[in-house]
Amino acid sequence: MIRDARLDDLRGLREIERAAGAAFRQLGMEEIAEDDPPTVAELADFQSDGRAWVAVDAADRPVAYLLVQAVDGGAHIEQVSVHPDHARQGLGKALLDAAADWARHHDLTGLTLTTFTFVPWNAPYYARIGFQTVPEEDLTEGLRAIREHEAALGLDRWPRVVMRRPLAAGQGASTVT
Repeated sequence: MIRDARLDDLRGLREIERAAGAAFRQLGMEEIAEDDPPTVAELADFQSDGRAWVAVDAADRPVAYLLVQAVDGGAHIEQVSVHPDHARQGLGKALLDAAADWARHHDLTGLTLTTFTFVPWNAPYYARIGFQTVPEEDLTEGLRAIREHEAALGLDRWPRVVMRRPLAAGQGASTVT
């Protein structure tokens, strides 16, 4: 089940991020695996604004989460992470569908995200679920600023790409309860 994140979920989201990040070690991306998750205060900004969702297990414990922000008329996925014990169950896609519902409710035109080009669970996965690469020359000012920030953090050590999935009215199912 997908639901809005609650304040008492936030510490657990940091643990989900750490666990999900560990998979980058197998690709020689130690810096990504060791990267600190968002702080509770940063997560609280998303949560208090209704821009954070969680996928929960049968005991209502978060096992995956997504953060979104409005950027240049679109809903930009700031982070989506699934605990590896719950991977490959469609939770990431369900969270993206929740973000799409939020975007449509806020009259935004699509979902965007930045991701690693050659990491199998990054750009190749997003392409399979309808995201397309946005050419550098087509980036909006806000997306360009996000990419510049990522470059300043050193993320461009590995190839990255901006991807977008347009939203048609009525596309996707409402998944937030």
